[in-house]
Amino acid sequence: MPDDTRGTIIFVNRYFWPDRSATSQILSDVAFHLAEAGYKVEVIASRLSYESDEGPYSASETHRGVHIHRVATPSFGRGNIVGRLIDYLGFYVSAFAKTLGVASSGDVVVAKTDPPVLSWPIGIAARLKGARRANWLQDLYPEVAEAFGVIGTNSIPARLTRTLRDRSLRKADMNIAIGEKMAELLRSRNVEADRVIVIPNMTDDESIRPIAAADNPLRKEWGFAASDLVVGYSGNLGRAHEVETLLSAAQLLHREGRRDIRFLVIGGGFLREHLEREVEARALSNFTFKSYQPREQLGYSLTVPDVHWVSLLPALEGLIVPSKFYGAAASGRPVVFIGSTEGELGSIVPESNSGAVVAVNDAETLAGLLTKYADDPQHRAKQGENARTLVEQGFNRRAVLLQWEALADKLMPRG
Repeated sequence: MPDDTRGTIIFVNRYFWPDRSATSQILSDVAFHLAEAGYKVEVIASRLSYESDEGPYSASETHRGVHIHRVATPSFGRGNIVGRLIDYLGFYVSAFAKTLGVASSGDVVVAKTDPPVLSWPIGIAARLKGARRANWLQDLYPEVAEAFGVIGTNSIPARLTRTLRDRSLRKADMNIAIGEKMAELLRSRNVEADRVIVIPNMTDDESIRPIAAADNPLRKEWGFAASDLVVGYSGNLGRAHEVETLLSAAQLLHREGRRDIRFLVIGGGFLREHLEREVEARALSNFTFKSYQPREQLGYSLTVPDVHWVSLLPALEGLIVPSKFYGAAASGRPVVFIGSTEGELGSIVPESNSGAVVAVNDAETLAGLLTKYADDPQHRAKQGENARTLVEQGFNRRAVLLQWEALADKLMPRG
């Protein structure tokens, strides 16, 4: 039972259970765990689903000990910038008002980063109610928007957004970064070091475990032979990622007649349609596309591939950490990271010998690497074992949730 001598931990994020998006699943895991550990936990979210294929969800309910407040917001969707901004503003206003109505002195209000810079309005609401403030940073805006060219670099909107963001981070009691590079960037923005902590995202390593290709019924169902090398991607394929290197490598392998090296893309996102169009335009027959898989199916879908690939544009290092890496590594498969060798995964992967790092646009190296994986199954198996070990030693569910318990104990005043 929750300890009534403590305050309440209130998480604020646009998406929460039962939504299937990554930001929702990570938050849901942490919130449910803290409730089961005896904390009073509430969540403020929208009534919408990320893919707009479910909902609207109930305005108020309790699930697994977490009381969920869902506020009404616009739902123009992600199709255009104007509609997206209206959706953001709607959630800022509704979540601000709900935080004022729910929070009280002694509580801890934790703002995530969907929508961007949520730390600013929610931080104000928490301060007005005398609650402690924490920010759980999955990405950093406006830097991400600048990298995408959505707003001009160091333009007036960018400078204003950065000023408000930085002010909210400096005044917070704690800021949770999901990687060391991100933490370094926060400290460079004059956020006090003792107000920054690194807690990585996690994967459900208990349900995602290595399964041999021959023992995975989904692999055969999806049309892959035991002799194929399946190179897989699972999750959102968004603006932060990069597909041209993979496309060019796939084209090289196709021309070389390596029909045994095949590519599997599971999920959706901004670049998914572009990738499908390019595959058709280049007449590549070595790609298979599948939709997002239910969470309970991930133990099978993530072990269909023999090798996983993850990418991040170098300009976004420190601003985003591809959390899909942890699920890929938990599957006991090597992970090929396409991005910067100086980045978060650019260091983790080679240090753990759990895969390889390939620079953006170096398609020849990627093609040669995949050929080696296809022709040397022992090398592939060893790196897969190392990937699983990496998760078990630090990025596993239990270790990360214990870090969240320790943070909750630090922030939550005792009775």
